[in-house]
Amino acid sequence: MSIFAILATILASVIAMEFIAWASHKYIMHGFGWGWHRDHHEPHDKRLEKNDLFGLVGAAMSISMFAIGSPLIMGTNAWEPGTWIGLGILFYGIIYTLIHDGLVHQRYFKYVPKRGYAKRLVQAHKLHHATIGKQGGVSFGFVFARDPAKLKAELKEQREAGIAVVRDAVG
Repeated sequence: MSIFAILATILASVIAMEFIAWASHKYIMHGFGWGWHRDHHEPHDKRLEKNDLFGLVGAAMSISMFAIGSPLIMGTNAWEPGTWIGLGILFYGIIYTLIHDGLVHQRYFKYVPKRGYAKRLVQAHKLHHATIGKQGGVSFGFVFARDPAKLKAELKEQREAGIAVVRDAVG
């Protein structure tokens, strides 16, 4: 593969992972995977959450792609793009950890952004946590954040329609 094809594959994989993460969050974590995800939505003082197990799923995806791309493991059947897809998944995992766990939930460092896209990310995810339980909700992505005013309006519509139970502080 050319260097351009390698870089394009890595970038496409990082971008694709945001869509995979969005769908997984909305339909798995807030669906049949709620047992692992629930503690992430409830106040606690634990260092780790069951929700962190989803990170191991992402790691398994990355490792699997590295294996598929490795001639040491697959021999002549190795598929080179697998290595670069695995690297893209790994990069997404690092971005997710820094933004979601670090910036938004402040598990690793204490910084509250006052403006810009970082503030928008934090606001959007706080609005995601504004619902009680797994029903309804907004902003299931982790890196691309929609306008918080629009998300607030969606939450209001969901509450009025009986789809979601929204915490009082959100309105």
